[in-house]
Amino acid sequence: MAKNNSTKVWYALAVGRILLAFVFLWAFVDKLFGFGMATPAARSWLNGGSPTTGFLKGVEGPFADFFHAISGQPWADWLFMLGLLGIGVALLVGVGIRLAATLGSVLLFFMWMASLPLENNPLIDDHLVYITALAAICFGLPQQKLSLAKWWQGSPVVKQNRWLW
Repeated sequence: MAKNNSTKVWYALAVGRILLAFVFLWAFVDKLFGFGMATPAARSWLNGGSPTTGFLKGVEGPFADFFHAISGQPWADWLFMLGLLGIGVALLVGVGIRLAATLGSVLLFFMWMASLPLENNPLIDDHLVYITALAAICFGLPQQKLSLAKWWQGSPVVKQNRWLW
């Protein structure tokens, strides 16, 4: 019975990993093409818009000056978009989970900082919940279900650089 429950937990983590992948990938695709959910077509990256401007220009909290300064900077746009894409793809296929979880947590933490003061809770929002989920997925490395992890971890470069797991 314990083995069956353990297997269910690993599959639940895998489903959580895949769902988080779609959170990052959707943000990338919507900002790239402007499907009108969070990003109107006229402000899409392909139409010359900045993926960081809309969110960061609206920051009002204690870190507003910092986020306003990087808002719309080409290097910030590229880092943000490459981060969304890379983290999303890594989570989707289950490779580079340590790196994806670490970078994803950093990105989400900065987004949490930019969201201060929070509207619905004085401390916790979805960014921190996602960080916790990424940590659980990262700690679930030995049993990566529904992924290419075994193939990835068997490659010579990854064997020599465990941080790439």
